[in-house]
Amino acid sequence: MEDRLQMANGLVPQKIVSVYLQDSALKELKDQAANGPARIQWQSPESSVEGEPEPDVMEHVGKDDPKVLGAEPTQGKGGASGGEPAGEPSELCHLHLSSCHKCLELEKITIESVKFASAENIPDLPYDPRGSLEGVADATCLEREGRRLNLVGKAPNILIYVGCDSREAQDRFQQVWSVLADCVDADSYTLYHLPRQSALRDPWADNCLLLVIASRESIPKDLHQKFMAYLSQGGKVLGLCSPFTFAGFQVTRKDALQDTVQNLVFSKADQSQVKLNVLSSGCVYDEGPGERLSLGKLRGHLENEDRDKLVVQVPFGTHGGEAVLCQVYLELPPSSPIVQTQEDFNLLKSSNSGRYEVLKEILTALGLSCDVKQLPALTPLHLLWATEEIRDPLMQWLGKHVGPEGILKSSKLSLKFVPSYTSEIEITPTAVPVVTDTDAFSSENFDLEIYRQNLQTRQLGKILLFAEVASTTMNLLDGLMFEMPQEMGLIAIAGRQTQGKGRGKNAWLSPPGCALCTLLVSIPLRSPLGQRIPFVQHLMSLAVVEAVRSIPGYQDINLRVKWPNDIYYSDLMKLGGVLVNSTLMGETFYILIGCGFNVTNSNPTICINDLITEYNKEHGADLKPLRADCLIARTVTRLERLIDTFQSKGPNGVLPLYYKYWVHSAQHVRLGSADGPKVWIVGLDDSGFLQVHQEDGQVVTVHPDGNSFDMLRNLIVPKQH
Repeated sequence: MEDRLQMANGLVPQKIVSVYLQDSALKELKDQAANGPARIQWQSPESSVEGEPEPDVMEHVGKDDPKVLGAEPTQGKGGASGGEPAGEPSELCHLHLSSCHKCLELEKITIESVKFASAENIPDLPYDPRGSLEGVADATCLEREGRRLNLVGKAPNILIYVGCDSREAQDRFQQVWSVLADCVDADSYTLYHLPRQSALRDPWADNCLLLVIASRESIPKDLHQKFMAYLSQGGKVLGLCSPFTFAGFQVTRKDALQDTVQNLVFSKADQSQVKLNVLSSGCVYDEGPGERLSLGKLRGHLENEDRDKLVVQVPFGTHGGEAVLCQVYLELPPSSPIVQTQEDFNLLKSSNSGRYEVLKEILTALGLSCDVKQLPALTPLHLLWATEEIRDPLMQWLGKHVGPEGILKSSKLSLKFVPSYTSEIEITPTAVPVVTDTDAFSSENFDLEIYRQNLQTRQLGKILLFAEVASTTMNLLDGLMFEMPQEMGLIAIAGRQTQGKGRGKNAWLSPPGCALCTLLVSIPLRSPLGQRIPFVQHLMSLAVVEAVRSIPGYQDINLRVKWPNDIYYSDLMKLGGVLVNSTLMGETFYILIGCGFNVTNSNPTICINDLITEYNKEHGADLKPLRADCLIARTVTRLERLIDTFQSKGPNGVLPLYYKYWVHSAQHVRLGSADGPKVWIVGLDDSGFLQVHQEDGQVVTVHPDGNSFDMLRNLIVPKQH
């Protein structure tokens, strides 16, 4: 029976004792429960009773999260698995864990109030008011094969301690919370602020999966004892630029390193290494006198003469406790105010993906899952139009071409046109409902009016298929591209993609904040552009750059094109790309131009609004951030104008603008391999391929070798026939 009995907050019964309480004892307990402090009135990692949080106790960051407030998770393996909404707080007073002083006192009163009990002796409950390691560890830690257990089935908690309650500490908490939220699944872990008083007073340890210590100030002795007690129970600790240390390690300040960009060599658990640029706190770890410590596999040192230790993994105790201590600002983005120069920003931004790689490696070593978040569910398409004039011709065309059940089929996709969507209609990557009632359309990711205001085309982008979540926009136009009249100008737009396509077999990451679209363009075969179809990808890349840099005030935003189909920040990192699929039918090329570029999402590389923020900081400007819907419309507008210019003037009509924004001026590359002959890029030939200047003075055209990583690597000179 003891094994089957479930108790609140992780308590496990050791034996069942029958007791009888007299009315006087029951009344006494009821009065104490009503007046005493044991009833919890705030949401914390170990409680589920609803109530408003007090300012001096543990606060839940995502306070509007329905999974946390108002729901009691069911018993389950791993994280929270949901549950029925909780009603009013129970009249029963659930006890905390056995390390909580107030609950232990109440429990002792209960035992003392027993008038009749079984023959079994009921021992006093252990409690050490000094918070000693032995008493607390024995009383609160339950182990199975060396691993800590989450007995109540609640979402595992990550607690973040940032020190005293100050504005600086609040900002630091937000920074740490933000970077951790990017690395772990929010549906699997809950992030909490751990104030100092709660850390000392409340029984947080048993339901804490990871303790993050990000305080810049020294850890008080009583709090240090609490943290060490947690470690001794098998707890996991991540120290972020904190003076917290133990086991003989010392934190030594080196002022020359403070807030500077340094080269870090980080050793992963598999002994592979990651080299990256990091922002140093100005402190390093030194081993104190005495026995040499047995460290874990994770470690990081600077590439300097002293090989200063900035990351160490330190096991502790016999229950599997360990800490990874860092003196690297892993929580700070490159745009942090601490980063003073453009050079430092560029260095850190180029290593931003490495920063996340290191942090995820550390979190994984500490027992957290950093797996890719579950893909969002597909959503229906909405049929929209940019101008009212095109609505009636569109509906007439649909009436003639859509089957009796409202279905239009193609080789890749089946579109079912419906006036409204209900949950009974199934959505798959190959069967998607299309909602035709525009009055019901609304989206947080796409504003149709903003799109309409910024679209100034004769033909392109007039009819829209929009989905909040699509598998890939490249497939959405498949059933319409050869059938619908060219003047209707089809475009598919998505807020997110689950199977975004890149060049070759590459996938295209499509997090929220990307501008994602596929545009249908028809080009006559016997036209200047029809004879030079490879230029289409160059024109689209140029259109994205022009969409931003043609806005008054934004002309100096350092957005550029990289041959053949990438959009770059300077020559440093990619923030967008273009994919072109063309089909020749009769005398016409039907071209699907897929495009994705980062607008508001700073990760995993960089986004356009990052460039705007940096520009404002450097020049004291006040340029406003841009939106994806606005930039998609502006890109389509610029593309139509570039196509018109190309058709009337040929390549020379657009190449001066292309060269103005491209990253390859005087750039050298090697032919064939990394050891091949060095050549210098001079421009594009008449078909859109690179031309290079060889050491013998000859200018030749080069082609990619077909690798899917970098088309500028291993370039080859095609054989002449």
